[in-house]
Amino acid sequence: MYYLAAQPENRVFFITQPSQNSIPRVTKLVYKPDIPKNFGCHPNTIGFDLAVRNGMSVAQICRDLRGQGIVPDLIAGHAGWGETLFVKDVFPESPILSYFEFYYHFSDVDLGFDPEFPWHPEDAFRLRTRNAVSLLSFDTADWGNTPTHWQRNLHPPELRPRITRIHEGVDCNVVKPNSQAWIQLERAGVRLTRDDQIVTYVSRNLEPYRGFHVFMRALPEIMRRRPKARIVIVGGDDVSYGVPLPTGKSYRQLMLDELGAELDLNRIHFLGSIPYNVYLDILQISSVHIYLTYPFVLSWSLIEAMASGCAIIGSATPPVEEVIEDGVNGLLVEFFSAHAIADRVDEVLDHPNLMQEMRDAARAAAVRNFDLDTRIMPAWLQLIDDLVNHRRPSLNAPPPLKLRKRPKRK
Repeated sequence: MYYLAAQPENRVFFITQPSQNSIPRVTKLVYKPDIPKNFGCHPNTIGFDLAVRNGMSVAQICRDLRGQGIVPDLIAGHAGWGETLFVKDVFPESPILSYFEFYYHFSDVDLGFDPEFPWHPEDAFRLRTRNAVSLLSFDTADWGNTPTHWQRNLHPPELRPRITRIHEGVDCNVVKPNSQAWIQLERAGVRLTRDDQIVTYVSRNLEPYRGFHVFMRALPEIMRRRPKARIVIVGGDDVSYGVPLPTGKSYRQLMLDELGAELDLNRIHFLGSIPYNVYLDILQISSVHIYLTYPFVLSWSLIEAMASGCAIIGSATPPVEEVIEDGVNGLLVEFFSAHAIADRVDEVLDHPNLMQEMRDAARAAAVRNFDLDTRIMPAWLQLIDDLVNHRRPSLNAPPPLKLRKRPKRK
């Protein structure tokens, strides 16, 4: 959006719910859906009701734009929240590009993946109604996009021929290695650099979907083996995915209660939510970065860790396996094995020279496959140009290049 708005011949509108965010040269139009205090519908359809209310509010803004003589050359929006449901009824001549982020399944994906947090059989009914919003959004979309092959393949086969796979991308000129990076932990009175042993973990919120509970259970063994290591953890105490604990506790507190005296809290640093530049500094000083996830949407933070040249230990789950090749640009580990995570941390910290090759390969893969300027932006601009000129787009961005195998340790 920023790139398109920077072109003087373009006029860009951004329809959104209230927020503090703004983009230069973009006209921000805010809507507030009419949300009742009490929903008079089945609990499984509350999400659908909210999506319809979002869609109706957006449609009214679109009517106002049309009344001003504004007819977009292209409309883009997220398919999952209902905002694009009725836009085509207001602008039938405008192509719609919808973002299809995730199609829910009742098995073999996130639901039921973790036996510690079992699912209820009625969850399948809830997810089926949740998919209804995407299916209706697809009916009004001229084309769709999703960021990874795995996410695309979650959608029904009849939808895939109109869904391109293009990632959002990472600015690898900004997200890059920096041997001079450092962070100051004011509360602990500690300054950390690349010379320290630093184990990093990053998530928007600290929760099971991103393997926080498994990571925490690996820490006692990691810290026992590595008495000089410090653990730097980024993420809030809310829940982005999944279900909050019925007790009202955060998952962070739950794990601290469970592990208790097994942890040396003087060497564990919970930083919460932090500014982006500090987050990049943390990636740049990381000795070993751990990324775990259910079979779910891939985090941008993994690609940013790759672009920063991190030595990555990732879970052997489908979205991670699409970008990390074990022993080439990272190390993979079974999601639930805290002991295996500790072993792989040893592997990284015991062989820093060999791991530099892996770090370089991670950076090279990020640049080759996800760099915003050289790879992603051209693909997006081609997709937009095709839709605006009523051409059928390609289903995929150019295929990623195969990485060279890392030599085995002698």
